[in-house]
Amino acid sequence: MNQIPIIRPAARILLVDENDRTFLFKGQDPQNKSDVFWCPVGGGMDPEETPEEAIRREVMEETGLADFILGPHIWNREEIFSFNGVLLHAKETWFFSRVAHFDVDVSGFSDIERETTLDQRWWTLEELIQTPEHLTPRRLPELLAPLLEGRFPAKPLDLIHQESHL
Repeated sequence: MNQIPIIRPAARILLVDENDRTFLFKGQDPQNKSDVFWCPVGGGMDPEETPEEAIRREVMEETGLADFILGPHIWNREEIFSFNGVLLHAKETWFFSRVAHFDVDVSGFSDIERETTLDQRWWTLEELIQTPEHLTPRRLPELLAPLLEGRFPAKPLDLIHQESHL
């Protein structure tokens, strides 16, 4: 693959309920069915959109949750990966938010989200630690643990090219 990656500004959020469970979607690359991963809510930013505006839109579209308090900006992450045959250079802004547990409504999914989303669930930290499944970011349990204890970084951590996939 000798493509020049397309820069894709994106926003992601860790939605964590009152029982310290984190919500994730199970996704799959439509052109590489063996590439399966769990990732939090979020996606590409529209032109002229701030990360905060993008994540509010993404949360509404992907979960149906309209009213929530946007928590701190916790991480910045960059990664180059292929998805659906396109080489992307994701530049992600990550947020954290405590929410009351809710039933996720995916009726706002785009066509590609409907095609590539295989499952969804709320995960405990212990389940994340023990799973052999591919998590995004791969070090999610390690990075999530202090956040669940209310220990947030003084400034967003940079997870640049330390992770693979989404």
